[in-house]
Amino acid sequence: MTQKAVTLGAILIGSIATFATGVGFARPRTPQEQRRSGAIRVQTNLVNILASVIDANGEPVPDLTQDAFQLSENGIPQTIERFEAETNRPLDLALMVDASMSTFKDMKLETEAAAHFIRQVVRPGDALGVFEFSERVSELAGFSSDVPQLQAAARRVAPGSGTSMYDAVVLGSNELKRRPQGRRRAIVLVTDAGETTSYSKFDDARRAAISSDALLYSIVIRPIKSESGRETAGEHALITITDSSGGAVFILDTLSQLDAMFDRIDRELRTQYLLGYYPNPVPPAGSDRHVQVKVATGDTVRYRKEYFTSGVPE
Repeated sequence: MTQKAVTLGAILIGSIATFATGVGFARPRTPQEQRRSGAIRVQTNLVNILASVIDANGEPVPDLTQDAFQLSENGIPQTIERFEAETNRPLDLALMVDASMSTFKDMKLETEAAAHFIRQVVRPGDALGVFEFSERVSELAGFSSDVPQLQAAARRVAPGSGTSMYDAVVLGSNELKRRPQGRRRAIVLVTDAGETTSYSKFDDARRAAISSDALLYSIVIRPIKSESGRETAGEHALITITDSSGGAVFILDTLSQLDAMFDRIDRELRTQYLLGYYPNPVPPAGSDRHVQVKVATGDTVRYRKEYFTSGVPE
């Protein structure tokens, strides 16, 4: 497939797209709601939260039931109306590979690990897109389930200069947001986190990731083990963005650890719980909502911690 460069205009247009609450269905209005001020109609979308439960060894916890979960929004307990254990919904995944010129990198090792991951993660009904980023973000293969084609695209990643990490998050988020509803979404970002050349800012990337309803899995490969002498601002920013989206950050010292991290992400993506609820009370339009999920087992829960309601604040 011909390499398609993504322009700044496309990135910025995507980053200001309308924010959504996630895949859902409208709750019918109650008679009480319908009687209230005829000019006001109350309609709430089902908010879907994908949750990964991780034990002390970093392994996914399967076979939990709905009553093991507690969910609240802005501190108010919510009723879980939809629950799917180990959901097998189709997956759309954006694989973003940092191609910036770094002396510690072995590009062939990086691309072969990515090709191995593609073979593992893509299953019938899933779709994956391959992107590279350095001073700009480029699409190497559009979303498909054609594993050989996707692997060939991953092997075409070529060294560049600069690291447009924020632009990569924005582009991946916006591309996933255009995918069909009712599917799971994830971004896997492989980078040294040395942000240098993005047009997008930190908050652009954070809001785009949250509004896309995609889990962000960030694999950070450190060129220098200690913080002394290493630019850590991009790394810390990526940790914040990833935590808000419900994904995870994996810190590696060498590319030889990359295969193991890809395997771990694949296992987690196949052991997820879907929690759906109608927010009560109804949140105001254009607001930033904060979600809290806990499990009775006391294990770690990774999930999207924020969402934005649609509409314009009054």
